[in-house]
Amino acid sequence: MSAPAKADARPMSDAEIVEAYLTASMIPDPDAAAAYMKPGTVITFTGGREFDHPRGPTAFNAKRYRWVKKRMDRFDVCPGTDETVVYSIGTLYGEWADGTPFEGNRYVDRFVVRGGQIVKMDVWNDSAERILVQRGIEA
Repeated sequence: MSAPAKADARPMSDAEIVEAYLTASMIPDPDAAAAYMKPGTVITFTGGREFDHPRGPTAFNAKRYRWVKKRMDRFDVCPGTDETVVYSIGTLYGEWADGTPFEGNRYVDRFVVRGGQIVKMDVWNDSAERILVQRGIEA
């Protein structure tokens, strides 16, 4: 017999929603990640690429990395009247598409959370800079 669900289970905080989204996206399970987003949410990825579902960044990452994970160092939470902005700050680690390992690749993800769902996401990281260096391009 399973334990009954607690009637007083508290809703997730905005930072917990973002962390759950990121955790699902790292599996990667874009459909599970989408459960934390309002349908039609715009995800603005590195280089200004726009996606309307977590499948977009997952497919893009599959071209750039053999695998990639986030070391989430902290969440900065900026509450507003009708929405909360949550920043996830940390580093990426994994393997480039050619199998070369990497770590310490800085990232910042900015989320807007409204009514318990992510309604906007912006992604920045140092991957492009690192790829330039790998190719001997000093920019």
